Amino acid sequence: MAQPQFLSIEGFNQLLQQWNGKTIKVTKQEIGDYDETVLRLNAVSYDTDTRRIDDYQAKHKLQLNGDGTMLTDAANAQPLPDQVYEIPIEDSTLYQYEDSRFSLTTDRGTYTIELAAE
Repeated sequence: MAQPQFLSIEGFNQLLQQWNGKTIKVTKQEIGDYDETVLRLNAVSYDTDTRRIDDYQAKHKLQLNGDGTMLTDAANAQPLPDQVYEIPIEDSTLYQYEDSRFSLTTDRGTYTIELAAE
């Protein structure tokens, strides 16, 4: 088993860009909230929100663009709104890569990105 590799945002982005055109699964684990999203990754982009109302809204967002579906706690599959999955990222976010799986750890929770079985 490979050792977890900590990445910079640049290193993370470079590796993740190689998954464009592939089907990925994103798992979100926050306090009291768990969901999975499967999407065909068309593009990776980032957004900065300079007009935040409060600290709950993340200043930066990783945007995974593509067609997909979300599976929520209720086990209902919902189409991905706006064909984009947003992950809030902060300056303190930790990026790890291990066994062809990315983990992003934020103040709010953990997000896992991996290739999905097609």
